[in-house]
Parts: sequence; structure tokens; C-alpha cells
Amino acid sequence: MTCCCPSLVPLPACENRDWTRHAIALLQGDGRRSADTHLVNPAFKGLRGIQIYLKDESTHPTGSLKHRLARSLFLYGICNGRITEGTTLVEASSGSTAVSEAYFAHLLDLPFLAVMPRTTSRQKIEAIERFGGRCHFVDHAGEIYTVAQRLAEETGGHYLDQFTNAERATDWRGNNNIAESIFGQMQGEEHPVPDWVVMSAGTGGTSATIGRYIRYRNLATRLCVVDVEGSAFYDAWQSGDMETTAAGSRIEGIGRPRVEPSFIPGVIDHMIRVPDAASIAAMHVLSDRLFRRVGGSTGTNFFGLCWIAANMLREGRQGSLVSLICDSGDRYAATYYNPEWLAEHGIDIAPHRAMLERFLDTGEYVAIS
Repeated sequence: MTCCCPSLVPLPACENRDWTRHAIALLQGDGRRSADTHLVNPAFKGLRGIQIYLKDESTHPTGSLKHRLARSLFLYGICNGRITEGTTLVEASSGSTAVSEAYFAHLLDLPFLAVMPRTTSRQKIEAIERFGGRCHFVDHAGEIYTVAQRLAEETGGHYLDQFTNAERATDWRGNNNIAESIFGQMQGEEHPVPDWVVMSAGTGGTSATIGRYIRYRNLATRLCVVDVEGSAFYDAWQSGDMETTAAGSRIEGIGRPRVEPSFIPGVIDHMIRVPDAASIAAMHVLSDRLFRRVGGSTGTNFFGLCWIAANMLREGRQGSLVSLICDSGDRYAATYYNPEWLAEHGIDIAPHRAMLERFLDTGEYVAIS
């Protein structure tokens, strides 16, 4: 059998590739301008011999840790051929991820639709709409997944699906991810390899990135993930049952009613559950000490960091601890910083606040029962 050479034909113009190259150049430009953030080193006189570092993700252009994730999700979708010129983008989100995604959709001139609980803070909704995005509300947090998938199918668009793709879209080996940034900035500090990194989980993608990076670089650092009331992560990590479900969290951006695909329990060294009142109290305490407001998930992180520090003090150990400032507290003026909202939801932060203030000033930790 003979095989004939193909006849010559005009090559395709590849207009989509031209758009792809332009889009990636825009995303890479944003990354060069904004990928790194400050590593804040506040001093607390009660924490003798323990250095505290807070990676301040609130300084990104869209005001939160989710700016990194959104950029990664866009690059992931474009490089896999799922996002092209004119693609309608749909996301399920409790707010901050959708704000960042709306920013990138605006940058690339793409339609964007966020599916979110009706209880999402007004400030986040307004931010999405300022970037030209639209919001579709559901009554129950557990509905956002199926509704987002349905709307993507109906519009012929792309479901960004942060909860599945967060751990896939980020290069955990490096490439300027948050873990590489933290450990690079720690070089030259008194204790350059932190004893623990403490952080909360929303998609689970950031904890997966940090946990994997720690192992990849063969570091002695351990990862503590702090979870909140109404979240499935902690119970699933303890039991090993990834089908665990829960009611859902009151702390926006973290805690989930189900175990998300991006949550990787095997890279976590320890987990604790933090009461909502303690998260919000810690948010208030840290805000006062930094002279600016931080969000509720940062409060959860900070409470967990204080708990780790208390254990180190009890054991007579010195070292460094790292956590994250996830976003600004300005988005929560009507909720976590509003005494009427706290009273309406039966949240009394006073005992936890007093305990934390005493701990930071004296090193004495007395758990609230």
C-alpha cells in the first residue's frame, strides 16, 4: 500500500490562539505587578521567644488571598482551551473569589456570573458588580454548585469551579505561589524555617499548596489547618470520611458544608476547630493591634496561631509561626464588626477577646469552656 503526501492547503489563521496569547500576557502582567505581598511581623510582648509573621494578602488589587487563586483558575482554563474569546464565566462562591474573578473577567472583557448565598455581604456584591459581573443568589449554600453548573451549561460558558480546581490550577512546586513567597521572605529571619504555618480552609487549595510545598522542599515546618463551626473539613479529617457533610459556616470564605475536592487531608499535620465567637474575637483583637481591620477568616487563623503559640510557650520552645491576613475587614462592617449583628446571632465575643488580650500581653492562656 502506498501512502500519498497530503496536498498543500492554506493554514488556519488561529484567531483563538491570538486571543489566548494576548489574554495570558495580560494575566502575567498582573502577576508581575501584584503577586508578592508583605510579611508583617507584629510584636506581642507575652510571646517570649516566638516570632509571629502574617502574610498580608489583603493588599492584592482585589483585596484578598483569592486574587492568586482567581489568576491561577483563569490561566488553567485558558491553557486547557476552556476559556476563549467571549466565553461566559460562571463561579460558585461566597464572595471573595468571585470579586477577584470579576476583576480578571473585566480585564479580559469576558462576561462573568457569580452564584452565591443570599447572605453574602453587600460590600462583596457591590465589588463584583463594579467590575461588571452579575450575581445570582441561592437560599442555601449547598445549592451553589449545581446552580453554577446549570447556568454554565445554559449559557454555553465555562464553570470555573474553584472548589475542584483550586489544588489543580496552582503549581505547588513553586512558580511564585504563596508558599514559595512565604519561605523566601522568611530567609534571614531569626527563625527562618517556621515551626508551623497556620491557616483556614475554604476550597482547601491554599492549604494543599502549602502542605505539598513543605514536603517537596523537605522542610521541618508543620501545617495546622483551623476549621470553623458548621464546616465538614475537621470532622472529615478526624474520621477519614470524605463524604462528611455539615450545616455550613457563618465565617465567610472558609468552612464548607461538604468536603471539597481541593481539600487534601494527607498534607495536614494537625487540625483544630475554632468557635465562631473566638474567630470574631480574634479578628477584633488583631485589628486593634494592627491599627486596621481584618476579616473573619483572618480571625480564625489568628486564634489558631495563638493556640499553637500557647502550646510552644508551655513546652518552653522558641521559634516562628506564620499565618495569613486573608482579606480586609472593611467588607464586614455590617456583620462581624456590628454589635447589633453579633447580638442578633447570639455571638458573645467578650470572653474570648479578654482571654486573647491577656495571652498576647502576658503569655497566660486560659481556655474558654
